[in-house]
Order: sequence, then structure tokens, then C-alpha cells
Amino acid sequence: MKNFKKYIYLPAPPEEVYLGLTKAQSIQLWTGAEVEFTEEPGTEFSFWDGDIVGKNIEFDFGKRIVQQWYFGEDNEPSIVTIKLHEDKKGTSLELLIWTGFTYTKREKIVDAGPIQISADKEKSVNWPPYAGGIVLVAGVIILVTSKNK
Repeated sequence: MKNFKKYIYLPAPPEEVYLGLTKAQSIQLWTGAEVEFTEEPGTEFSFWDGDIVGKNIEFDFGKRIVQQWYFGEDNEPSIVTIKLHEDKKGTSLELLIWTGFTYTKREKIVDAGPIQISADKEKSVNWPPYAGGIVLVAGVIILVTSKNK
């Protein structure tokens, strides 16, 4: 089982990116689907009409989100950690996935995600559309921020 790490650069401050990832209304904007989410450790959540369900483990405002995700019918959870690092151009979002995110599971959920990653040394795959949605948060945040200035 391999750990998975990806960095995404977003042109918005870490606090705004954090809000875009932890407020149900914002999440619904970038997923385009029904969302059940409360920013509280121990609560359960659901994205993409139940394609991803999980449990919130830890929140550190503007810095870190830790969740347990279940992908579809798979019973084995993956731990997803999102770390937000302040960058001179905005935020460097560090996405870590481990514990249960096997290559077989990637094949089940990989289709048309816009982010290219190297799953291993021999094969490059499109990353799940779920993480691609995180990139859309940047657009929503920039749009909302620019309208408020």
C-alpha cells in the first residue's frame, strides 16, 4: 500500500481556502452536488451525493483538515490530510492520502480528473475528480473575494 501526496497551488490565503473546504455551502458550489458537512471533529460527512462519505477527525483553522474517507462501496477507510501552507502567491495545499487507498481503488474512481500525478514509477493516471474539485475551490474563492473588494 502506497502513500499518496500531491501539492496544489491556489492564489488565495490559507484562511480562505480553509473556509472553501469546510463550509457546506462552499463545498456544494465546487462539487455541484448535495453535501452534508459540519466543521466539527467526530461528525460524519457526505460529498458527491454519497460517493464519498467519511468522518471528520481534526480541524486547525487555516492550517489543517484531517478526515477519514470511504470511497463508494469500499469498506476500508483512507485517512485524508489537507495541510495549508502560506505561500508568497497564496496557498500551497498539501494533500496526503494513506491507509486503504490502494491502486485497485484508484482504478475504480479514476476517470477524468484534471490533475495528473504519477501513481507509481511506471504509470501515470488522472487523479480522482474528487480532488480536482479542490482546485475549483480556488476559482470560487477568487470570485467571491474579488466581488467583496
